[in-house]
Amino acid sequence: MNYKEIREECVVANKELQSLGLIDITFGNVSIYDPEKKVFAIKPSGVPYDELNAKQIVIVDLDGKIVEGDLRPSSDEPTHRRLFIELGDKGITSVVHTHSRNAVGFAQAEKGIPCLGTTHCDYFRGTVPVTRAMTEEEVTGAYEWETGNVIVELFSEVNPLEVTAALVRNHGPFVWGKNGAKAVETAFALEIVADMAAKTLALNPEAKGAPAHLLKKHYDRKHGPGAYYGQK
Repeated sequence: MNYKEIREECVVANKELQSLGLIDITFGNVSIYDPEKKVFAIKPSGVPYDELNAKQIVIVDLDGKIVEGDLRPSSDEPTHRRLFIELGDKGITSVVHTHSRNAVGFAQAEKGIPCLGTTHCDYFRGTVPVTRAMTEEEVTGAYEWETGNVIVELFSEVNPLEVTAALVRNHGPFVWGKNGAKAVETAFALEIVADMAAKTLALNPEAKGAPAHLLKKHYDRKHGPGAYYGQK
């Protein structure tokens, strides 16, 4: 079976993470899901971004079996897989994980990123949430799979198609989107709004955030049924 297309998209998206400054060392990864074949392409563990090519990309199915590839997949593979199991039938075909510094700052502070202004509203309908603390059993057991589970738990409170990111407590952000380019763009936007939020809260710890009507306007003009932002 030919997985050339998702391998190539995976390489492009991973390299874009680096070019946008979202990656230090090899901390981060992008995966690309094929909903028809029920497999996804993911960056191999520990391979420098400058050296990454399509042949190195690993193909994994939703049971965690390596379908194609000679290298070990990213250690975060089970987290990506858990998210595709949950979101793959909802149009989500890419998951991004980074250790981008401002978003990680909020994760380490154990706080979600509040919606304080219109830049945030353009990408996320409300606060980007932080997960609960993981138990010792979860961490010492199937850690990466359980990481996916604590993200999925948030979906009972937050629509994952409207807030397409979450912060794993004491770890960092996971982001998802309809394709690799969109997911990477959203990861970049997340880092920007995290930076803005940190600066806003430093200047005014009592900042109340964007009012609901402003959030609705900015989100809906870009993502709602009558969206008019950009070109058709």
